[in-house]
Amino acid sequence: MIVKHFEIKKILQNSKNIWLLHGKNEALKNEIILNITNTNKEFEILTYDENQILNDLDNFFNEILNGSLFENEKIIIIKRASDKILNIVEELIDKNTKDLIILNSDMLEKKSKLRSYFEKSKDVISVAVYPETLQNLAIICQNFFKNNKIPVSQSDINLLINKVGGEKEYLMNELNKIKIYCITKKKITTEEIIKLTNLIDNHNISELIDNCLAQNSKKTINILNENNYSNDEVIMIVKMLIKKCKRVLGLIEEFSNTKDLEKTITSARPPIFWKDKEIIKTQIIKWNTKDLKKLIFDLNDLELCIKKNSLLSYNFINDFIISIANLKASN
Repeated sequence: MIVKHFEIKKILQNSKNIWLLHGKNEALKNEIILNITNTNKEFEILTYDENQILNDLDNFFNEILNGSLFENEKIIIIKRASDKILNIVEELIDKNTKDLIILNSDMLEKKSKLRSYFEKSKDVISVAVYPETLQNLAIICQNFFKNNKIPVSQSDINLLINKVGGEKEYLMNELNKIKIYCITKKKITTEEIIKLTNLIDNHNISELIDNCLAQNSKKTINILNENNYSNDEVIMIVKMLIKKCKRVLGLIEEFSNTKDLEKTITSARPPIFWKDKEIIKTQIIKWNTKDLKKLIFDLNDLELCIKKNSLLSYNFINDFIISIANLKASN
């Protein structure tokens, strides 16, 4: 059963207890999951990676299906869900589990067995979550400043949107900084916004990521040498790098179908800005699906490592970025 992402209330009120969230908008996924958990605060929350389940299936079913009568019901979140998990989902439905199960997937193609099952079956719910457009982010900014009665220019709004690289989650963090800063002030200047959101003295993070994936090692190293990123910025780099890898992965898959690089670039959605076209062409040529998927998994592991060892975050990201820039993909 398909439910639109803006129908969150419909999702929460639905009697179905197994949901698939698929797409590249992680902020929206997190928002939906937060709404689900807040609506079911008495539930115990368990989080698994799909590989963790597949590698120890007996243990997973023991934890899920053999609970005590006195235990709370559970919300089970399965990350990186793919077609491999479908048989397990069907078994859980057959066993009539009462737990809430949320499958968090990346972008799934229409031919995906998992996506097809969730869209066609009346027993489960499928929710597609698409990336925020620049227009949507601009509207979020405009509404924020209007509601908080903080006068700013359109150029200030553009500055913020460019800073967050299309990530709604990061935008909300920056807007929250501004809100706190303006508690005792009625106005904020462009210079204050730049200082408050750490936009000064740093190269655009997108430039670092683009050159890294284009394997322009000299430019990448120059950017790293000219900056000393904070822990928060390192986390942002990792998240934005994951997002960019997934975007390039989709373009590579499309290019393998069209065999026309120019057509792949011009037909991309959301559109690719003209100034970015050449470097994205280079990224498509440099990488293949196998290496890029491995890189995405490595980045997820890196993010966990950085969160556990925040004092070494800059060293971790510096070494990792350089290794990517110097990597020769195996075609």
